[in-house]
Amino acid sequence: MPCVFKKNRIFASMKQATFTKVIVVVLAVMSASNASAQQSRWRDTTLSIEKRVDDLISNLSLEEKISLLQHHNPSIEHVGLKPYSWWSEALHGVARNGKATVYPMPIAMAATWDYALVEEAFRSIAVEARRKYADERLQGNYGDNKGVTFFTPNINLLRDPRWGRGMETFGEDPWLTARMGLAAVNGLQTRIGRRNILAAACLKHLAVHSGPEAQRHQFNARVSSHDLFTSYLPAFEYIVKNSNVQQVMCAYNRLDGEPCCTNNRLLSDILRKQWRFDGIVVTDCWALNDCWERDPKTPRHETFPDAKAAAAAAFAGEVDMECGSGLQALKEAVDAGLIDRATIDRHVRRVLRTRLLAMVDDEVSPSRLPSAKPRHLDMARESIVLLKNNGVLPLCLPGIEQRHFKQEVRHDIHKLALVGPNIDDVAMMLGNYNGDPVNPVTPLDAFTRYANSLGKGRFELFSEPFNDHIDPPDYQAEQQMNTCLDHLASYDAIVYIGGLSPKLEGEELEVNRDGFNRGDRTSIELPSVQADAIKALKVRTGKPVIAVFCTGGALALGEIEDYADAILIAWYGGEAMGQALFEAIADASDGPLFGRLPVTFYASSLQLPPFDQYSMQNRTYRYFSGHPSYPFGFGLTYNGSHSLRNLKYNPKTRSVTGVLSVEGHPHEEIIQVYLKGDHSSDGLIKTLVGFERTESRHQISEARFSGTFYRHDVIFSIPVNYDAFRYYDESLGKMRMPAPGSKFTLLVGFSSDPNDLQEVEMTY
Repeated sequence: MPCVFKKNRIFASMKQATFTKVIVVVLAVMSASNASAQQSRWRDTTLSIEKRVDDLISNLSLEEKISLLQHHNPSIEHVGLKPYSWWSEALHGVARNGKATVYPMPIAMAATWDYALVEEAFRSIAVEARRKYADERLQGNYGDNKGVTFFTPNINLLRDPRWGRGMETFGEDPWLTARMGLAAVNGLQTRIGRRNILAAACLKHLAVHSGPEAQRHQFNARVSSHDLFTSYLPAFEYIVKNSNVQQVMCAYNRLDGEPCCTNNRLLSDILRKQWRFDGIVVTDCWALNDCWERDPKTPRHETFPDAKAAAAAAFAGEVDMECGSGLQALKEAVDAGLIDRATIDRHVRRVLRTRLLAMVDDEVSPSRLPSAKPRHLDMARESIVLLKNNGVLPLCLPGIEQRHFKQEVRHDIHKLALVGPNIDDVAMMLGNYNGDPVNPVTPLDAFTRYANSLGKGRFELFSEPFNDHIDPPDYQAEQQMNTCLDHLASYDAIVYIGGLSPKLEGEELEVNRDGFNRGDRTSIELPSVQADAIKALKVRTGKPVIAVFCTGGALALGEIEDYADAILIAWYGGEAMGQALFEAIADASDGPLFGRLPVTFYASSLQLPPFDQYSMQNRTYRYFSGHPSYPFGFGLTYNGSHSLRNLKYNPKTRSVTGVLSVEGHPHEEIIQVYLKGDHSSDGLIKTLVGFERTESRHQISEARFSGTFYRHDVIFSIPVNYDAFRYYDESLGKMRMPAPGSKFTLLVGFSSDPNDLQEVEMTY
């Protein structure tokens, strides 16, 4: 019996062990099943994005939620989230991520006045980014500049041409900026299917941000409420209200004493409540550090005692994500009860919503991507602005059949000189926030390619950098220049390509030289060494001089105007700038040529208010009472005369209609509509309310040939921006629309110059 008892005990023990193993296995299977379920529910694309976000949030711990509120998102394996960096750039092409198409800088895009082309360009950029992102994920690369959430576009107002980052903007006008910015957002956020977008855009930098670069971490921008709501905020407001833009970035500077990223009036009252923005508010990178760090070498805002207090102020408010490294401070603020859990959930919801909408965690089949042809050459062609032409352009080069009407007297060019510091500078063409171009074409490349295409002896090209951008030549260089000038006397024409460089102007640069300070300009005058060179070219050779200037903004060109037979602005025109410039000078393009100025070209720096003053008084064409060298909206073409007639305002369609009469080869004109200001109220002279790049080439069948010219009419209708009629009511502290029946005067023409405009009366 004892022996049997022992056997029973052993048998029972064996049964118990087997049962335990089964339980362990079952629990393991259940755990794996639960983990799989956690990962699968939010991945169910048949569910709404809100339900998918709900599922994710319900399965995240507080610590995991907090970890998603910094631009470097870690992996969260149990729900299937992989690492992701929200910081990528696409200012004018996929940036800082290897080979990519490089478009002209945004200031050049604005010069096209072609918002349809801008939208196409950014759609192409998004498609390229999507493909690169798929490749990066396959290789396990999840770092900065690898994603599809872009800190683009920059829609700050270029209030002053000395700001070094002006090249990143769409110019000095709120409505031109709004239309171009909206096009950029819509292009990047092109829909894929019913629910998703190619990439996520970000409006930056909110708000009142445009230098000085040397002080941006401590600068306090003071503006009147009138200027804030009628100049600095309209582009942000319009795009927020007329798109599904996913992100808004708060700026480094203070606004009326409070850092923008902890500014409740700006982020809560205006952005969230008035404009009803419910996307992500992200800080500029390490902007919160400026609120608390003490650095004797670099003064900061220093508005909070420590990182925890700064994080509490930002995240207890409307900031959803920090671009920076303050995650520990945010955790401390939450642990200290300075930020409640409901607020954290609200921030995380916005982050995850965009993450799912932009398919950060999904594989996107190439077949789902829209077709998108790169339009960088077209953009470069349309962005070049012709400011002066005494008849020397287009150059009559051998073998080129010009598209436009022929000059009465041809001056065939068989020997051409290409000189100046920007004839062969790839870095200059690319601007900033750029990618690595696949096939950059400098002006020298384009002219050399043309010369090589001709038979021997038909064309001779001479090239020489000639001088530096800003440094006067030393004795040896001066002797070489004199020899060069003597040699050029035998050439038929001279193209001088100069201006500035992103090495001199840009974001917070370590540059402190005559005329430049930490990325900003202290003077808008053309560097004297270049002015002297252009004068010498004309005086010493007596030949036609075509002056081309590359720049991120306005230049004062009065000193050389009498010495240049033609003047063109080529900006920082991207990887195809050289080819576009060749086509413009030789009239060899198979597409539209030339744009219009998106900024005022002042006569001198003396016409500008102090750089660090943000009042709009006497700034930009809207308030400037002086006489510029070249007005906002100005630009020439190679065609004959053009005129407007039958101008009317249509109250039903809220648009200006009329007939454009063009004499010359079918081409594109840019018709502009301005609202005439009431000088007695706020000093506004006029403000852009509508524009259209009218493609008269599509109406060639209606043209009548007469002698050497085509004469044709184009009927147009240009919608008017009614938001521009609002005014700031000081007594109520907000914007108001005018009373119905109010009378206004519209100005319609080809630039902001009063001599280019005709009046049209309207009733609101």
